[in-house]
Amino acid sequence: MQGKNLYDVIVIGGGPGGSAAAAVLASKGRRVLVLEKEKFPRYHIGESLLPYTYFPLERIGLIDRMKSSHFTKKYSVQFVSSDGRASQPFYFFTHLKHEAACTWQVLRSEFDQMLLDNARDKGAEVREETMVRQLIQDTGTVTGVTAVGKSGETLEFHAPITIDASGRDAFAVTRNGWKVRDPYLNKIAVWTYYKGALRDPGVDEGATTIAYLPQKGWFWYIPLPDDLVSVGAVAEKTYLYNGTRDPAHIFHREVGNNAWIEQHLAPGQQTGPYRVTGEYSYRSRYCAADGLVLMGDAFAFLDPVFSSGVFLALRSGELAADAVDAALTAGDVSASRFSDYGAQMRKGIEAMRKLVYTFYDHEFSFRKFINRYPHLHGDVTDCLMGNLFRDFDPLFEAVAEFAAVPEALEHGTPLLQSQ
Repeated sequence: MQGKNLYDVIVIGGGPGGSAAAAVLASKGRRVLVLEKEKFPRYHIGESLLPYTYFPLERIGLIDRMKSSHFTKKYSVQFVSSDGRASQPFYFFTHLKHEAACTWQVLRSEFDQMLLDNARDKGAEVREETMVRQLIQDTGTVTGVTAVGKSGETLEFHAPITIDASGRDAFAVTRNGWKVRDPYLNKIAVWTYYKGALRDPGVDEGATTIAYLPQKGWFWYIPLPDDLVSVGAVAEKTYLYNGTRDPAHIFHREVGNNAWIEQHLAPGQQTGPYRVTGEYSYRSRYCAADGLVLMGDAFAFLDPVFSSGVFLALRSGELAADAVDAALTAGDVSASRFSDYGAQMRKGIEAMRKLVYTFYDHEFSFRKFINRYPHLHGDVTDCLMGNLFRDFDPLFEAVAEFAAVPEALEHGTPLLQSQ
């Protein structure tokens, strides 16, 4: 066992949220350690950014790098019926008069490397290929972590507070039994990549397309740099696994169930492996404990239909970092310090969760809804852009006339000592 390594903050995970939190805290002069289990660059899914990712990226100083990157520019999202009819695109610039209305489709290997390097540049210490094994606790308060380095050595690090940004590994949630699955959002995804597939002309070239499948499943179609397209099918496991579990067979069978997808992939060449993952939505029972804060997918994972994951990770990293800095300044890292942080994150997640439920409702049609309530078109676009931290009660009261809108989940508050 090596000697104690003392920091102000330990961040578990170097993905977008952890890197953003580390950059904010290091910029404030905090001594930050990021422990990342993998060696970057590494593959990751989740390639489509929402326009509101602009604002946390701006705060950590990455907008100029994004503008000069080769990432595909994204101006809109469109929906396509199974017979191939495309909706009028939701153009972000018609609603948001700001350069944030143009966002990006990213290669996550490059994007995440950029974010992690930025945290380093801001002064955070980053240790890759270092696997956190357990939280160190002193009378119920987290005071550090033990980890294993890339050579197999056992390491111990101490800090007044630890941020769990471990993504879908959900380090603290898994070890403490805090994971509460969403009872309805229980999908799986099968996806791959194509070279040379069709792109729509002009400003629509980089659009995210959501193309419907039977039984309220859907395809994503995301144009990436270098003539690459990310394309995948999401649906209930019982639907996708009907008759076979071979991902290539499943993927090509479903391509035949949407005329737009079939047409756009026809001139292209499939490349790389076929991948499968369970898109099981969940939220932690708690957002924080004494000496510990959860953020990003380590706090909550939501069905990816509207590409909210990277935005929620970046925004939660920013909010968690501000809350942690205030807690350190006050000399109080108890869970109750993070009540406002948890409330803000739950508010944003609930808005997107309600929209996701609406999407999967068999009775709901965006086209019919907008025809009935044209004045709420902007509220729907706000959700699709990531402007989630505002009042959406009028929108979902109207949506409830067409679809079942879920009640807000109560969990995700701090773990107080009395509990």
